[in-house]
Amino acid sequence: MKVLVVNCGSSSLKYQLIETKTSEVLAKGLVERIGLGEVEYSFTHGQKPKTKIGIQAKNHTEALKEVLGKLVSPDHGVLTSLDEIGAIGHRVVHGGESFYHSALITDEVIKAIEANGELAPLHNPPNLQGILACKEVLPSKKQVAVFDTAFHQTMPERSYMYALPYEYYEKYKIRRYGFHGTSHRYVAMKAAEFLGKPLESINLITCHLGNGSSITAIAGGKSMDTSMGFTPLEGVVMGTRSGSLDPAVLLYIMEKENLTPKQMSDLLNKKSGILGLSGISNDMREINDAADKGNHRAKLTLEVLVHSIRRYIGGYMVELGRVDAIVFTAGIGENDWVVREMCMANMENWGFVLDKEKNRTTRGTLTDISLSSSKGKILVVPTNEELMIALETQWVLEGKE
Repeated sequence: MKVLVVNCGSSSLKYQLIETKTSEVLAKGLVERIGLGEVEYSFTHGQKPKTKIGIQAKNHTEALKEVLGKLVSPDHGVLTSLDEIGAIGHRVVHGGESFYHSALITDEVIKAIEANGELAPLHNPPNLQGILACKEVLPSKKQVAVFDTAFHQTMPERSYMYALPYEYYEKYKIRRYGFHGTSHRYVAMKAAEFLGKPLESINLITCHLGNGSSITAIAGGKSMDTSMGFTPLEGVVMGTRSGSLDPAVLLYIMEKENLTPKQMSDLLNKKSGILGLSGISNDMREINDAADKGNHRAKLTLEVLVHSIRRYIGGYMVELGRVDAIVFTAGIGENDWVVREMCMANMENWGFVLDKEKNRTTRGTLTDISLSSSKGKILVVPTNEELMIALETQWVLEGKE
């Protein structure tokens, strides 16, 4: 089945056309600055070189029409007709407590996505714009919503409840939801396949480490705990996000600096984390380079990052009892051997022994980087959220999800 995977931001439309039978990406592209004047459209279709053009698109509907036109155009097309598109899969950030699985988009699902917009005001509304645009332009095509939060809806209450007055959960649904669920599910499936074992029979700790990072404890294919919480701000140190900290710190800084809630949110989400602590960058390549040259704050940032990751790995080892593999994925997890080596230091007593030579030469490929003597496996598994969305879209339509 050819699935058009759509991921809409407030002023962007990102897409891939994927053949699920072969996992081949037939076309991909990104429309940026929608509604902001000159709109930038870059795409790679088939084996043709990347193309960048300027287009007119006042909204997501007009942007989608441009995309579909290019998919069937004589010069750039990979389809002879839009009828070849079997379905459309959408990334939707927040499903709240409404969705434990991906869902065929109906009027009721649209209302639920809209209602959950309160929980993800920066993401759900533009995600919904993409759905409505596809409904208008391709009304006959079935659409599926794939939620970042759905995979984590198997967490037990002890994992997702906060120790706040219970009334706030009842009134506002304040709880831990978790994110990156599509990525965690995909790499868990790939890890099980690599190990030659049914996913239902193994326990994993999956470490999605990128500009945004989260760690998940997976037992028998199900999420039991995860580091991100009510928002993607909680958990490990990230590119520009602080991760978990004493909530009293927020109140103290707000009082001292006379900050509004909006200003505090910007500080925690956009000015903190690796960028804020290092004062250099949110790019770990630059942090590693600076640390190698003796920059103290860069070294400190690296140590704080790794410390925050190891705390979750250790906690999830206790929670799971038995861990068959620790999986590293996403930009840092797949490519930064320094972070992986520091994360796995002195883990021998817990049955994990890193092959340092393999670790240092592995970048972005599915690889076992543990020594043969290691009881537990240490894996690098490249994530592919777009392919996972395409597969889940097909499974929903086939009644397998």
